[in-house]
Amino acid sequence: MRLAHVSWKTAEEYFKNNDTVLIATGSIECHGVHTALGTDTLVPDKLIELIEDEVNVLIAPTVPYGACDSLREYPGTISLSDDGFYDLVKRIVMGFKKHGAKKFIFLNGHGGNVGMLKRICLELDDDHCLGTIINWWLLAGKLNPKWSGGHGGAQETSAVMAINEDFVNLSKVVDLSFKDISETLPQHGFYDVLFKGQEMMVPRKISHIAEDGWIGPDHPSRATVKWGQEMLTETALFIIDYIETFRMIEI
Repeated sequence: MRLAHVSWKTAEEYFKNNDTVLIATGSIECHGVHTALGTDTLVPDKLIELIEDEVNVLIAPTVPYGACDSLREYPGTISLSDDGFYDLVKRIVMGFKKHGAKKFIFLNGHGGNVGMLKRICLELDDDHCLGTIINWWLLAGKLNPKWSGGHGGAQETSAVMAINEDFVNLSKVVDLSFKDISETLPQHGFYDVLFKGQEMMVPRKISHIAEDGWIGPDHPSRATVKWGQEMLTETALFIIDYIETFRMIEI
């Protein structure tokens, strides 16, 4: 049941017998020149479409903006910053708590949101409530290692293609080319460099690491609609089972 589609009376009735809310969070940010700025929001929204008729949980409107300061130089990227994202989601949570919510499911599409979502979950625990975070891209990679991927790589591109192929232009894909800090500290992923075989964190803006804006071992050219469809379907089925188990917890 979507909160935006029902009256306040229906919401009132829901909270008389239920205490669980699902809140999807995403971002509007660069994912390379080949795929949509809204990737991190489009995918959670699609997963909600796949699960909404199968779960007895109130679904809040999606939070489409997230914390993505490392990508804010790319036109179209809108970052709330960590503090801004935290303040927004915290206020949403407080509003639901006032009406009787005690358990919160965060269906998350953006890695930059994770730290602040963890903070909110810890604060919920202090208030005798409970929060859980479903990072769909990590879950999908655990369900099937072949589905693993990075930022704007084949995993995310396949997911967007399964939602709407018009949102992806594979002819625009360029090869990943890292900008190393130095010859002795080569870039190795989103924020890490390699030193004597060990990954060492050196956070930098993504434009200073990989100009095109996508980073990962999964080259976007490998993306397919079939991959996206299978991945989203199987991930949604798992999420359905998890939500039904989580919402039955007694607090």
